Amino acid sequence: MDEVELLALYWTVSGPADVHVGREWSTFDWRERCAEAQRVGFKGLGLWHADIEHQLETRTLTEMKQIFDDAGLTYLQVEFLADFFVARGEPARAESDARRTLLFETAAAFGAHHIKVGNIPGTPCGLGELTEAFAELCEDAARHTSAKVVYEFMPFDVNVNTLDAALELVQSAAAPNGGLAIDTWHMAKLGIAPASLRAIPAEYLTWVELSDGQLENMDDLVDETVNHRRLPGEGEFDIVAYVEACQEVGYPGPWGVEVLSAELRSLPIEEEFTRAYETTAAQFAAGVA
Repeated sequence: MDEVELLALYWTVSGPADVHVGREWSTFDWRERCAEAQRVGFKGLGLWHADIEHQLETRTLTEMKQIFDDAGLTYLQVEFLADFFVARGEPARAESDARRTLLFETAAAFGAHHIKVGNIPGTPCGLGELTEAFAELCEDAARHTSAKVVYEFMPFDVNVNTLDAALELVQSAAAPNGGLAIDTWHMAKLGIAPASLRAIPAEYLTWVELSDGQLENMDDLVDETVNHRRLPGEGEFDIVAYVEACQEVGYPGPWGVEVLSAELRSLPIEEEFTRAYETTAAQFAAGVA
C-alpha cells in the first residue's frame, strides 16, 4: 500500500481554543504545530482564519511559510469563508470580503491545496444566487491563487444540505477550480451513505475529511458537532467504506483529519498529533486498497 497522505486540520490539533466563539486562535505556536506534524507523519496542516490573523500580529506569511517548509510539509488547507453570497453593502458581506482577501493571500503565499467555504451560519440564499456567487468566488480566487475552492455542505446549511443540491451547485457553477468538500461527519449526520458518494464526478470530488461519531444525534447538534466528534475508527461511522467509495470515484488524496472534540483539544500537543495520525492511518491499513 502506498503511504497515505494525511493533513492535521486546524480544530483537530488547535489545543484548547474556543470553536466559533471567544478565542479561536491556538496557543500552540505555529512552529510547534509544524514540528509535531512532521514528527508523527502528517504531510500538512490546516489554518483557520482567526489563527492566521493572530499569527500575523507577530510574523509574516512569508515567515509562516518558511517554518512550514522547514518542517518538510507539503499541503495546507485554509478556511473558512462564509457569507460570500450575501448582497454587497451588508455588514456580513463586508466581513466576508475582508476574510476572502486574507484567505486568498494566505493560499497564495503557501501554494495551498484548497480554500474551504460554505454556510456554517445558515444564511438563507436561493440556489441560483448561491451558484452565481460560488462561480464568481472561484473566478476571483483563480486571479490570486492556484488553490481549489471547495464547498463543504452540512446539516447547518439551509441552502445545500443534500448531495443532489451540492452536485447541482458545483456542476452549474462549472468552475475549473471549484469542487466539493466531503466530511464524513456531515455525511453521516445528513444520512448520506458511503455508496452515495459514487455519484460524484471525479472532477468535483476535490477534498475529503475524515471524522467519526455516533449515528444517533445528541439533543444539541451544534454542541455535538464542535465538541463530541470521535477520531476515525473510534465511533460508529463506516470510515473505511467512505474512503473506499471516494477512492472508487478516483479521489487520490490527500485526506484531512477533522475531529472537533473538547476531549481531544484538552490533550497535550504531542498526544493530539499522535492520536490523530495513528487512528486515521489505521483506517487505511484496515484493508483499504
